[in-house]
Amino acid sequence: MNLLNVCMKRLDSIKGIVLDMDGTFYMGGQLLPGGLDLLAYFNEQGIQFSFLTNNSSRSNTDYQEKLLEMGVRKMDCRVYTSGEATIQYLRKYYPGKRVNLMGTRSLAKSFRQAGIDLDEETPDLLVLAYDTENTYAKLANFCLQVRRGLPYIATHPDINYPDPHGDLPDAGAFIELIRASTGRLPQAVIGKPSAEILRQLADQWHMQTTEILMVGDRLYTDIQLAHNAGAMSALVLTGEAKLEDLKTAPIKPDLVCADLAALLDLLTNQIQTLEVS
Repeated sequence: MNLLNVCMKRLDSIKGIVLDMDGTFYMGGQLLPGGLDLLAYFNEQGIQFSFLTNNSSRSNTDYQEKLLEMGVRKMDCRVYTSGEATIQYLRKYYPGKRVNLMGTRSLAKSFRQAGIDLDEETPDLLVLAYDTENTYAKLANFCLQVRRGLPYIATHPDINYPDPHGDLPDAGAFIELIRASTGRLPQAVIGKPSAEILRQLADQWHMQTTEILMVGDRLYTDIQLAHNAGAMSALVLTGEAKLEDLKTAPIKPDLVCADLAALLDLLTNQIQTLEVS
C-alpha cells in the first residue's frame, strides 16, 4: 500500500475537520479558492468542523463578523482563537489575577467580558498577544515587567502574519524581541502548536483527536499541532509554507494541496495529493 492509499484510508476515519483561517481560508479580506464549497461539502456529509486561528488581534465575534462579510453562513461561523484559549487558561490557572495584556482593544474587551482584571501598572502576570496597536511605550513597560520576573504567557508563537502586501511581524517576532531585550521567553505559549487546543475541540465534539484533520498553511503551528495531538494534517500552499520548505521540515504533513479547492477534490477522490520529495 503506497503513502497516498494510507492517507486516503486515514481520511475515511475522519469525523471532524479544523481549518486555519489567515492564509488558509482567506488572505486579508479575500476568500481563497474553494473555501465556501468546502464548507458546503462538510455540511452535506455531516462532518463536524470549526475554524481555529492563532491570530489573537481579533475577538471571536470580530472573526464571525468577518466571515459573514465574506459570504460564510452564520451557522458556519464557528471560530476558536488563541485569545479565547488563553482566557480559558487564565481562568483555570490564574483566577482573580491582574493581567498586563499587550494586545488590541478588541482582545482586551474579550478579557474584560470574561471577568479578567486588566492592569498595566501593577499586574500579577503578563500576556503577550498579536498587538497591531502596539506602541514603544507599551512595549517598554512590558519588558520592564518581564525583567521583574512576573509570570509571562504568550497567546501563540507565529512569527509572521500573512498579508496581501507581504508577511508582517506577528507575536512570535515580539517573543524574540522581548527575549533579546530581557533574556526571558514566555513560560507558556497557549495557541498552536499546543495540543491542548485541539483536545478542547475534540472533547466538545465527543471524539478523539486521532479522528480530526487539521488543515493549515504553516508547518510549525498547524502541522506541528496535528503531530502533537495525534491528528491527521493537510498543508495548503496559499499562505506561509512553500513546497520547497518540506524538504527540510522535521515534521511533514500527511497531505499537501495547492489550496482548499484541491483539498475538496482530494476529499471527493477526484485528484491526488502533491508529491513531496
